[in-house]
Amino acid sequence: MAIAGTKRESLETKEYAKKVGLFDAHIIAINPDAEWYNDELGIQLKEDSKATVYLGVTDEGVKTLRVDIWLQDVKTSDKFKTTFYLKDKAIVSKSGKTQFITDQCTTSYAESEDYLPTWFVKRDYHVAREGEPDLCTFLATWTNLNFYEDQDAKIVLEWKDLMKGNVSELRDQIEISEKNTVVAMATVKVVESSEGIKEYQSVFNKAFMPSYALRQMRQISVNKEYITRIGKKLPKELKVYDRFILKVAGEYGCKDFYSFTDLKEYNAADNFVASDKVIAADDDMF
Repeated sequence: MAIAGTKRESLETKEYAKKVGLFDAHIIAINPDAEWYNDELGIQLKEDSKATVYLGVTDEGVKTLRVDIWLQDVKTSDKFKTTFYLKDKAIVSKSGKTQFITDQCTTSYAESEDYLPTWFVKRDYHVAREGEPDLCTFLATWTNLNFYEDQDAKIVLEWKDLMKGNVSELRDQIEISEKNTVVAMATVKVVESSEGIKEYQSVFNKAFMPSYALRQMRQISVNKEYITRIGKKLPKELKVYDRFILKVAGEYGCKDFYSFTDLKEYNAADNFVASDKVIAADDDMF
């Protein structure tokens, strides 16, 4: 959620100007408490607010953890929240294959370990849990790990601690990586209900990139023709921002309203879900 100003309001009732687009940000908080909301956002949470209730259990008895990561735009100081939903359950595809993940965030689906690729099993690996690959990928980008050049680089989450709500290691990284920034995509989620159409500020949680990639990306025009062209390239031919674009615009990418422009104020008239306007095929708005 984009936040501006220090007026003390309820999080549930205050309306803020929504933003869409790309922004370079510092990480300022992970699963903060009510005091942080008050001190940093000027928001006094209601007594029954669930904003700081991060642990949960599904109806099937599976433990869950919501990881809220707060980002602050370098240019505007606007604050946004991206969320990762972790579930203590193996990722299994519709076809019944299990997803595995290495200590360098690479993933692969297989019927069993016996069918994993040879190159994959050269690294330490395990069965991936729901939400784990996305969080690991974010952490790799944020911490500036270069898995291609540094074979010793790795990310291993303390999963048991996370399932107890312990995010201390993630919080420690805020100080360790205080000078690091990460480029994120601000989006607007549109939900239709019996009360009408509602719009919510969001941040796409499946693709992030380093700040230098955003500077390079500003030199090109991202439209459907460009996306189609890079979609035909081999993975090794793609630039960092090309991979980001394909994750956002691909078949399993972002379902919310977004823009490949720098961060700007959201205009509902540009969103065909929230209005009758149709986006042109060569527009950079989707």
